Amino acid sequence: MEFDETKAIEYMREAIGRRAEAYDDDQLLNLIDIIWDFYEENGLLDIDADEEIDDEEAVLDDLVAYARRMLRKDKESKINDDDIAPLIEAEIDYENSLDQ
Repeated sequence: MEFDETKAIEYMREAIGRRAEAYDDDQLLNLIDIIWDFYEENGLLDIDADEEIDDEEAVLDDLVAYARRMLRKDKESKINDDDIAPLIEAEIDYENSLDQ
């Protein structure tokens, strides 16, 4: 299957429940863009589908920290700091569902 931003947003909204009502689709798309920018900057788009990342938890921690920094710089972003990690994890869950 191919990546679908609409479905990724649905995963993200489901992950945080009612708190998702505070965010419009553009804010969540911005976070998706930040996630993919992180992948690109860290060479994670070049990894073969068969390869495993050595320390996925450390990469996730780095990704969350990166997203927090980027969102703090974005004066238009209204995403609460506490929602960033679960939103990112939901987006990654969506990505992983594409491989199944």
